[in-house]
Amino acid sequence: MKLLEERIQRDGVVRGTDVLKVDKFLNHQMDVELFSEIGKEFLRLFEGEKINKILTIEASGIGIACVVAQCFGVPVLFAKKSKTKNIAGDVYTAKVESFTHGRVYDIIVSKEFLGPQDRVLLIDDFLANGAALMGLITLVREAGATLVGAGICVEKAFQPGGEMIRKMGVRVESLAKVRSMSEETGIVFCTEGE
Repeated sequence: MKLLEERIQRDGVVRGTDVLKVDKFLNHQMDVELFSEIGKEFLRLFEGEKINKILTIEASGIGIACVVAQCFGVPVLFAKKSKTKNIAGDVYTAKVESFTHGRVYDIIVSKEFLGPQDRVLLIDDFLANGAALMGLITLVREAGATLVGAGICVEKAFQPGGEMIRKMGVRVESLAKVRSMSEETGIVFCTEGE
């Protein structure tokens, strides 16, 4: 998605060779107009899949997932990183190692909101090592729901997550795929089909 790539080039900040900060517009301060275009693109990509639920993980995927869910006209559900008093009863759980925070979380979704009747599209801001996506896939499979695919805003194609998830047979659509990046050379995006 050219619009997203241009915004990353303009406002993204590279730290080292593996950290891309997009907090000016994607996952801290959020550009809702950009999110609207992202939602329309995911709708175009997954049109006809009869999706009835969007699933993401807290926290940075929630804003994007809400706008995508609005485009599809379906509810959004997010996996929580800790059990609260608000979640009573049975839950699905999976372990996720966070690249950003350097720790392992148990993510949870109430069984009340995810089941065999659901056709689920996963949405997240980043795909790097694939841990968050793997955790969400585990939750969908535990629920007996149908996993339609995953919509990712930014994929770090030089890290193993995208290839690993695709080899599992999961459809992954990434709007901006970063081939390489460094503070010296900036960001290089993959070409179409790469």
